[in-house]
Amino acid sequence: MSHLIQDWRPEDKQFWAQTGRPIARRNLWISIPALLLAFAIWQVWSVAVVNLPNIGFQYTPNQLFWLAALPALSGATLRIFYSFMVPVFGGRKWTAISTASLLLPAIGLGLAVQNPDTSYITMMILALLCGFGGGNFSSSMANISFFFPKAEKGTALGLNAGLGNLGVSVVQFVVPLIITAGVFGAFGGEAQTWVKGGESKQMWLQNAGFIWVPFIILSTLAAWFGMNDLASAKASFKDQAVIFTRKHNWIMCILYLGTFGSFIGFAAGFPLLIKAEFPHIDPVKYAFLGPLVGALSRPLGGWLSDKIKSGAKITQIVFAGMMIAVFGVMSFLPVHGQGGNFWGFFACFMVLFALTGLGNGSTFMQVPVIFLNMHHRLAQQGRTSPEQAVQNANKEGAAVIGFTAAFAAYGGFFIPKSYGTSIALTGSVNSALISFIIFYALCLALNWWYYARKNAEAQC
Repeated sequence: MSHLIQDWRPEDKQFWAQTGRPIARRNLWISIPALLLAFAIWQVWSVAVVNLPNIGFQYTPNQLFWLAALPALSGATLRIFYSFMVPVFGGRKWTAISTASLLLPAIGLGLAVQNPDTSYITMMILALLCGFGGGNFSSSMANISFFFPKAEKGTALGLNAGLGNLGVSVVQFVVPLIITAGVFGAFGGEAQTWVKGGESKQMWLQNAGFIWVPFIILSTLAAWFGMNDLASAKASFKDQAVIFTRKHNWIMCILYLGTFGSFIGFAAGFPLLIKAEFPHIDPVKYAFLGPLVGALSRPLGGWLSDKIKSGAKITQIVFAGMMIAVFGVMSFLPVHGQGGNFWGFFACFMVLFALTGLGNGSTFMQVPVIFLNMHHRLAQQGRTSPEQAVQNANKEGAAVIGFTAAFAAYGGFFIPKSYGTSIALTGSVNSALISFIIFYALCLALNWWYYARKNAEAQC
């Protein structure tokens, strides 16, 4: 088959029903596992760092928080560039290339953890390379947004992101299991010895990286042979750079930082936060549940937004709920190492993860609607044709989706680091949590003023 599609009209109902829908769905279902693997590689350090001290790596708590945070820092930065890659290279080509790039950090991690004398600098470089997985999200979301009509974008983007986000939960569930057995035999290297409570145990921490390699190869091949490039999505960086002059690009960056930035930041810092605040609790038994709840609620956020035809209303509920949930987390924390209630703390965090998922879906429904409505107004004013308006809206909307995802990913760095900094300066994480509440209040006000209130400038 031809991988390049010249004629693509998803807003044409007859074309969509007869030709467009099966092609779009095929690209979506190949995109989802590729994105899941990207998230798994991006977040693998959140689990690996918890086990490094057990096998002889002499790192301070602050150094461990740095290793957990660095993939988010590099992933967020790479997303800025990945945001514009699909219109330049094509969705099929870029998905295959970016998925294949995950082999480097996966194999590198597997080799490095086998030697406790591996330098901290090397570990930092490998953590930064895991950012390849974070970068993939922007290009994946931008690519899928081109395939679906306005009426189905929220659901499609919610499925792509929500099921892709499951990679965070998958890695936090699979890694603690896979490192307990030498599943790769002689090819996987020798076991490390872990002594706990006078009892000696064996661990294959290298499996945390090696387990993903065969799946990355299969996903790369599926993308190369099964996906499509759209001629109508082609655009240079200069064409897409117009988004930097759009006010709503920057407002949505802030809102998405509050939703996705919180999701990825909470996911990256959750295991270490549990270990710091409740030392008697084994974090690997529970940490994967938060990202699982957040990932599964994301498609629901997109679907609800499509259903009620208003992503802004869902987003408004999300930020109000997140402020309450953070207050709940604070109320269940130990004070100076005394008291506290783990199950109350855990329940409030599950609510937070669920709300971030809903908000991830609703905000990504808002973006295409905002830009489609804006370009329709330009067409009504005679400044462009209706056909050109739709094409421009799709290109700008896709670029904004990618760029807001890049901006928001910095939350994955700042949240774990804010925990570490707050503990180092005050002996408690409360200062970090209070700053989150203030930020969510700002997001609530921005969303209400520009998108949710009656007669808002860009009601959506």
